[in-house]
Amino acid sequence: MVTAASTPEESALPHTWSEARERAWDVAQPLPAHALPLSLAVGRMLADDVFSRHAMPHYASSAMDGWAIAGSAPWIFAEPGTKLSAGQAVPILTGGLIPQGAKAVLRSESGVLSTDDDGLPVLVLGGTARPGEPKNGQHIRPAGQEAATDDLLIKAGVVLNPAHIALAALGAMDELSVLGKPAVKIVLTGDEVVASGIPEPGFVRDAFSPQLGAVVAMLGGSVVGLQRAADTLASMLDALDDDEDDPADVIITTGATGRSSADFLREAITAMGGTFHVSHMAMRPGHPTLLAELPDGRFILGLPGNPLAAMVGLITLGAPLLARLGSLPCPVTTEVACGSPIKDYHGPTRLMPYRLVYGLASPCAHTDSAMMRGLAAADGIMVVPPHGAKMGESLTAIPLPWA
Repeated sequence: MVTAASTPEESALPHTWSEARERAWDVAQPLPAHALPLSLAVGRMLADDVFSRHAMPHYASSAMDGWAIAGSAPWIFAEPGTKLSAGQAVPILTGGLIPQGAKAVLRSESGVLSTDDDGLPVLVLGGTARPGEPKNGQHIRPAGQEAATDDLLIKAGVVLNPAHIALAALGAMDELSVLGKPAVKIVLTGDEVVASGIPEPGFVRDAFSPQLGAVVAMLGGSVVGLQRAADTLASMLDALDDDEDDPADVIITTGATGRSSADFLREAITAMGGTFHVSHMAMRPGHPTLLAELPDGRFILGLPGNPLAAMVGLITLGAPLLARLGSLPCPVTTEVACGSPIKDYHGPTRLMPYRLVYGLASPCAHTDSAMMRGLAAADGIMVVPPHGAKMGESLTAIPLPWA
């Protein structure tokens, strides 16, 4: 949805890091809840309270293999399905329906088949039976022992685990209402990108397709498609077109966010009537990261082609956007104490991977926008203002999705 502060054209002034982050949260609205079969609901957030549709268990059942009995030993055998009278028994399996008149279940280990004076089969105590076994009600699971009809089983807002799913099934649920989870399509660009092996000079390895989907999942999204786009306007327009089979709420692109003759993302968004919520940011790395919205409501998160710049852009804009769409809390920031003096940059805010050394955040090495060694060794990302930072100065820090 386009707000008054949004513009179909690109803004001449970049958003600050904090402004862009807030904007990514504000322009989105939570996706509607929808029903899912139990088998697909693990890991999703429950939208509505779940109540038992019947008593659990819904009938009195046996907790043991053995015999349902009435009265004291010895017991003669009754016809299955009939009401038991004192001195009668009937075989029963674990989970079996307790017949009318039964007072307890005798475990199979505690009973012995014998004959009476007339040679008729009878059941007597024996084996491991203890004196007085079985007591009234022993080894019987009463109806409603776990829950009565309409008891609250699971509260809304929990992330469903396998135990929740089993509980819902026992409560006679076939599907559950879950909060929306943003579907994400990834579009990779760059004619110079190769997917495997050692690239020739002038080509680079694809650093995105092996890991970007995993990071999206950590941020609350679900990848529904991955497509490669050539460095042409027609190919970019085709990649951004809606996929009827796998509709996406968000399209995340890598590369083509610049303004060179090979970068067509911005032109494609404009041609499709899109609105730029964030056209660029006053930060390094990740300056050309953009967030736009198409007329059909799909968001486009354009990440730079350099790996570190892309990850910083994804954490800055993608994290709040996906959280908002998925009804999750806005990602938090923390504070760290700067571990070494950082000089005035005479430029925009810097987002610097750091390592904690004796409780202080020291900038990592190898943090050029095209490098990943620094981020791979980092404990987080600190936000360094343009004027730099003093030793021990408190700085805003962004937790890593995988930390």
